[in-house]
Amino acid sequence: MAKGEGAESGSSAGLLPTSILQVGERPAQVKKEPKKKQQLSICNKLCYAVGGAPYQVTGCALGFFLQIYLLDVAQVDPFSASIILFVGRAWDAFTDPLVGFCISKSSWTRLGRLMPWIIFSTPLAIIAYFLIWFVPDFPQGQALWYLLFYCLFETLVTCFHVPYSALTMFISTEQSERDSATAYRMTVEVLGTVLGTAIQGQIVGQANMPCLEDPNGSAVASEGANHTHSTTSLRETQNAYLLAAGVIASIYIICAVILVLGVKEQREPYETQAEPMSFFRGLRLVLSHGPYVKLIAGFLFTSLAFMLVEGNFALFCTYTLGFRNEFQNLLLAIMLSATFTIPFWQWFLTQFGKKTAVYIGISSAVPFLILMALMENNLIITYVVAVAAGISVAAAFLLPWSMLPDVIDDFHLKQPHSHGTEPIFFSFYVFFTKFASGVSLGISTLSLDFAGYQTRRCSQPAPVRFTLRMLVTMAPIALILLGLLLFKLYPIDEEKRRQNKKALQALREEASSSGCSDTDSTELASIL
Repeated sequence: MAKGEGAESGSSAGLLPTSILQVGERPAQVKKEPKKKQQLSICNKLCYAVGGAPYQVTGCALGFFLQIYLLDVAQVDPFSASIILFVGRAWDAFTDPLVGFCISKSSWTRLGRLMPWIIFSTPLAIIAYFLIWFVPDFPQGQALWYLLFYCLFETLVTCFHVPYSALTMFISTEQSERDSATAYRMTVEVLGTVLGTAIQGQIVGQANMPCLEDPNGSAVASEGANHTHSTTSLRETQNAYLLAAGVIASIYIICAVILVLGVKEQREPYETQAEPMSFFRGLRLVLSHGPYVKLIAGFLFTSLAFMLVEGNFALFCTYTLGFRNEFQNLLLAIMLSATFTIPFWQWFLTQFGKKTAVYIGISSAVPFLILMALMENNLIITYVVAVAAGISVAAAFLLPWSMLPDVIDDFHLKQPHSHGTEPIFFSFYVFFTKFASGVSLGISTLSLDFAGYQTRRCSQPAPVRFTLRMLVTMAPIALILLGLLLFKLYPIDEEKRRQNKKALQALREEASSSGCSDTDSTELASIL
């Protein structure tokens, strides 16, 4: 059927493989011109993939460095920092379905339905991002400053990322081409995290951030006891963060331009013939779709595990392991390892299936997290663990975005009259993960406050070091195991994917050749 054989124009029976029709019900064989498979060029895939870098570059810099920046550079107290991190992430989560709603109401333009959102949000987003890393002169209102611009940036970057994520369904109608483009995208996104880590870490690492001697005098301030010298060094560190923000903002603009110029949206043939669906009806249908709910439930906990590691890794390396001048290099080792193993996981999921890749890829992080929890301050072993952990990070990056299109295809077969729901699928997946990460970051920062975290100290009390070890090792292990247990319920395996692909291909060919009537679509849905 994928080549157009055995289909009869205008017949609902022609929409299905003849193997599922009873004897005597098979339509007459009508030869058709073989339909050429829609293929994306490498240039198209690269231009699409580059569009994923801005979200990852900025997200990586914020995820790894914002907590330590607020506590030790901007000198915000831990309680206020926890409020900023929690409210910022929670707001970011709520903006995803809001933007998804607005996109679903958008009309198609000459540029498409998604591209205008990407174009108009970009300049405002880079201004807000730069101001996050600026230390205002009024100390009394600093917490409000960071909360305001953090929420503003997250809103604007959502206006970029939600339409970009939904663009996966509009670059090609071929499932294999979408999977290939997703692999390109994940590779570039991991490269984006490498860039974010390298730029932010190496530029900030060049500035010797001063720390203060503790009350017992057991630590020596890195910039000496002279208060004036310490203040000067703190200003240099603040300028280093601004320089890194400027470089990352430039990358954001360049990637957005490449995406807009190199990718064109394509409408599904059957979408142009369907009536628009209201957002709330679409939301109800999406959230009642079993495979989607089960996919979100599994990845919610595994994503939360890696976000806990991301948010606390800099403090863990600085205070628990004692590698104050090495944490940016350790982050770089993790991201480089993840970048080089993305192609391996793409090959693995095509050979052994996506569910198998989930179990093996994500669970491989557990033994290394256990090793990190038990080991002492050994730099060589820490680098080995970092490289090994990057392999699991690559799987966690690739698999959710590779499996969401399968869920959407399954939904389209069961709800053939619905269209325009793609932004809802992607935005609510991001909503749940972001909201959970906001809760986790808020709780983890509050935990440090309760443990007695001391701003800008060269060392921290034992309860703080223990809390950081638990947040980076044992808590993520428990979340990963829970997520993998939930994943047993996910119903779309490789056989189901192949069946969906054949049925969708038949639907597209029928719609593009003769137009699919409402009666035909209803009969197709009932038979399926």
